[in-house]
Amino acid sequence: MKQQRAHPLGVPTMPGSQAAPTDDGGAARAARVTGADRLLVNRLAKAVGSPPVAFALWDGVDAYAPGDEATVVGRLTFRDRAALISSIASPELGFGDAYSAGRIDIDGDMPRVFFTIYRSMAEAGPGARKRSLFGRLPKPQVNTRAGSRKHIHHHYDLGNEFYRLWLDEKMVYTCAYYPNREASLEEAQIAKMHHVCRKVRLKAGMRVVEAGCGWGSLAMHMAEHYGVQVKAFNISHQQIDYAREQAKARGLADSVEFIEDDYRNVSGKFDAFVSVGMLEHVGKDNYKTLGDVVYRSLKRGGLGIIHSVGRSRTAPPNAWLEQRIFPGSYPPSLRDMMDIFETHEFSILDIENLRLHYAETLMEWLRRFDGHADEITRMYDESFVRAWRLYLGGCAAAFLASTIQLFQVVFAHPDDNRIPMTRGHVYGTDSPDWDL
Repeated sequence: MKQQRAHPLGVPTMPGSQAAPTDDGGAARAARVTGADRLLVNRLAKAVGSPPVAFALWDGVDAYAPGDEATVVGRLTFRDRAALISSIASPELGFGDAYSAGRIDIDGDMPRVFFTIYRSMAEAGPGARKRSLFGRLPKPQVNTRAGSRKHIHHHYDLGNEFYRLWLDEKMVYTCAYYPNREASLEEAQIAKMHHVCRKVRLKAGMRVVEAGCGWGSLAMHMAEHYGVQVKAFNISHQQIDYAREQAKARGLADSVEFIEDDYRNVSGKFDAFVSVGMLEHVGKDNYKTLGDVVYRSLKRGGLGIIHSVGRSRTAPPNAWLEQRIFPGSYPPSLRDMMDIFETHEFSILDIENLRLHYAETLMEWLRRFDGHADEITRMYDESFVRAWRLYLGGCAAAFLASTIQLFQVVFAHPDDNRIPMTRGHVYGTDSPDWDL
């Protein structure tokens, strides 16, 4: 008997999920649509703000349809009663698992459909449909040292060959920065790395620490283009191995040291502290610890930058994303992030929101991902592909709808009066009069 391997995302297989019914026979006849089913769909649609999206059941008939058909942007089809009930009982986790298992279909452009639903939910009021029928939210996972390593392995060690299919050529897995609408993803990722480097005013000979370095693209960019020495920390074994190989191939092994270790073990003094795309995985309970790490490692006169997915207000993370895609993740509000800075009275110098840049980044990732869907299905399975399509498309919509943000926060020690007086160093308009 062939043993079925565990799903890489930990998604439970729902009974019958391998072959959803495609006509009125079989499973569809076994569970005929009732008036109660239609009532539940209408209550669900109302709970998410009655968006201009049709909701259909397994008989193929719309149980909820907006009044003006011309405004309908798509359709959600629940293929069986279990998918409908799980989406009501656990709106984020239940819906995500049912979609991944092929129990829910989305007709129409996925990011546009979700954008429409997110905006309707926002208009319906904060927290609409996050809780279950019992008023409970799934309990998020904790980022202990061991937990952090397990969580990072779950997502980032899926295989370099998987990410290579749809990321840019430098394997940058964070928000790009589009200087214009014609820029390619490759150009936008290089622009992002320069944007980060300019914000912390890198100069040749500086020592930089990077907390959470991914596949090493930014660390190598800093060393190659700005002549700095970099120590880069990461707990993903596959990413660190790849980064070391790339640094050696590019002649940068003497300038960049890739360290497979937790950010909490950073030691030494540095002219700049850089963290791009790691804070989401730190966990709110560890923000003061991160602040302590920054305080002991950032020299007086040095600048730091933290780049993170965030929220406009403190709120629980999306339960499905936290459980299935990014275990232990938490997108902070700016108020949350102040726990990093306030204990040591760091001076906040600049805050920039790049959410529209991340929406564009995700849309391009989704286009490339879909272009390799058949190959990825062979690598994993169909439910994996559906889950990642939901993640990429849903997040693109969330950035467009402003339900999640992308913050870049630049900071310095409180006694530093040699900080930039303008943003000229970021945009190339520095005046010698202000170069203190």
